[in-house]
Parts: sequence; structure tokens; C-alpha cells
Amino acid sequence: MQRNGIIWPMPYIKKEQRPEVDKLVNPLIKYLKSLPVEKQDGALNYAVTRIIKNLYPQKYFHLNRALGVLSAISYELYRRVVAPYEDTKIKEQGDVK
Repeated sequence: MQRNGIIWPMPYIKKEQRPEVDKLVNPLIKYLKSLPVEKQDGALNYAVTRIIKNLYPQKYFHLNRALGVLSAISYELYRRVVAPYEDTKIKEQGDVK
């Protein structure tokens, strides 16, 4: 990724690290899916906030890093999930005129 003329490495996790993380995340996903849809967002927000609050030291530098991670998550979700969905719907229903 390039920003302000600087090339920033993408913080992807290595394939060999994913099974360990998945082992921990999968039960949370299962739990969140078991909730009524109107309770899922609050529970996910709580979980992510707890993780960030306990992972990052309470100093501006680190909290700023956390905000950057949250922004990157938003962009990654849009790029990988939302944009392909929108492209499919444009093909099915036509583009905005």
C-alpha cells in the first residue's frame, strides 16, 4: 500500500500463524452467530473493544495504532467483501444511470 509517497507493508498474518488464531476466533464467531441479529453488533463491538483495550498500552502512540488497525479492517472488509458483492449486484441489476 502506498500513502503519501511511502510504501507501507500490508500487515498480513502468515499462513502458518492462521490456524492458531482461527482456533481462538472460531468459537467467538460461532457464539456471535448464535445470537439474535439485533444483539450481534453490540456483542462484536464489545469483543473488539475488549481486545483492543487489553492489547494496546493506554498511550497515544499505541491508541493511534489501534485506530489505524480499525481503519484498515474497514477498508479490507470493503475491498474483499462489499465491493465484490456490489459488482455482482451491478451485473445482475444494472449500474446507476
